[in-house]
Amino acid sequence: MPLLLPEPQCYPDDFWESVAAAECEPARGIQESDRQWWVVRTRTRQEKSLARELSRREISFFLPQVAKSSIVRGRKRTAYLPLFPGYLFLFGNRDQRSASLTTNRVAQVLPVLEQQELGRDLRQVYRLIQLNAPLTMESRLKQGDRVRVKGGPFEGVEGNVVARCRKSRIIVAVRLIQQGVSLEVDDCQLELL
Repeated sequence: MPLLLPEPQCYPDDFWESVAAAECEPARGIQESDRQWWVVRTRTRQEKSLARELSRREISFFLPQVAKSSIVRGRKRTAYLPLFPGYLFLFGNRDQRSASLTTNRVAQVLPVLEQQELGRDLRQVYRLIQLNAPLTMESRLKQGDRVRVKGGPFEGVEGNVVARCRKSRIIVAVRLIQQGVSLEVDDCQLELL
């Protein structure tokens, strides 16, 4: 089975700018035309197919992906895999949420009560992907100190620490789905929150 080329992680191209603009609007009651975050739980191995379908329907989404390299028959192959298998983050109104259900690729849509928190968590994950940080998917969150990176390219990234060997591993969490990504950072780069 051939490996697919990298696909867009967001739709549209100015996804994060449009999310920021929507979040800056004055707080008011949610109406049918208001866009908000929805966590879409996909059927098995349907994340990219759902993303392509949503792009065709012009529905905004974020599907974080990371490159995973392996050697097959002496050749190096790189696949771009969803960072959170089984999840896609839709940013749209109720009609767009309903339209995503008609794709037959969705198992469940989870409402998001903490809209700003999820948006902040996803922006941090996106930033780490853009910086080509060596990310590792963390399936369960562990208790630890809440920290912020105080210098370097990851400055401002917040997360929980899981100590390992001589360096600390920061978990940047998407709390709603209780998953996250981790990266190694020197202890001297961290400050307690």
